[in-house]
Amino acid sequence: MMAMAESLRGELRYNEPMSRHTSWRVGGCAARFFRPADVNDLAEYMRQLDPGEPVYWVGLGSNLLVRDGGLEGSVIAVHGALSGLVFETDGQVLAGAGVPCARIARQSVRQGLAGGEFFAGIPGTLGGALAMNAGAFGGETWERVCEVQVMDRQGRVHWRQPAEYQIGYRTVAGPRDEWFVAARLRFETDADGEGRARIREMLARRGATQPTGEPSCGSVFRNPPGDHAARLIEAVGLKGFAIGGARVSDKHANFIVNTGAARAGDMEALITHVRDTVQARFDVLLEPEVQIVGRPA
Repeated sequence: MMAMAESLRGELRYNEPMSRHTSWRVGGCAARFFRPADVNDLAEYMRQLDPGEPVYWVGLGSNLLVRDGGLEGSVIAVHGALSGLVFETDGQVLAGAGVPCARIARQSVRQGLAGGEFFAGIPGTLGGALAMNAGAFGGETWERVCEVQVMDRQGRVHWRQPAEYQIGYRTVAGPRDEWFVAARLRFETDADGEGRARIREMLARRGATQPTGEPSCGSVFRNPPGDHAARLIEAVGLKGFAIGGARVSDKHANFIVNTGAARAGDMEALITHVRDTVQARFDVLLEPEVQIVGRPA
């Protein structure tokens, strides 16, 4: 990769520990870590990349496991960068990819809108929610998408419609080498004025059933058709099972927590053990929601 031009206005770091930027608090170093000043600054960075440069976009790092050997290429940090949130007419909201989903939920109800309360249960940014069709409490991200703004490797920005993507349960397939920089969402009027109460109820349920006070990545596995990953994991007796500093949560079996001294290798080994044990017992192959990237140590 060529030396970056001084025209960049954002923050560029080299050999940045990804343990600082993932909710599991594990992971090796990224060769380059860039937090752009804005979309134009990001476009300038993308235009300077070599064609073969690996690129990883990261929000709050809640659905990400970076292996201990780290990442070659560039990490684009959108949280704190692409963070605009504009309430337009007719219940439409223009939100940047770096906006935390919880902020979308809170601000929407303050604006008298309903339908976005479920975002309060997604522990990531809008960009990550768009990339995997994240959901919580019965709602899914793409149910609310009017259009998305994307950037390609050449730094070009344009809008795409939902019909240009194949959307499924925790899966989104679309044009390659494009990343979400913003989306226009649509909500309804909060007719009964109970949006804040619904968010409080959702968060109370989440706190009662999930290990929200411990480092985790959110749900580790997708629910298989007609069943729940947590039920299967608990049924094979793996609640509380640990490898190194990684442990299956005692509170929710589809969460793996960092007890304080875990490495990424512990997390990946435990994910593999859980998957293999469930498959051996029930002949069900659990598919991870978490994205695993980088080199082993």
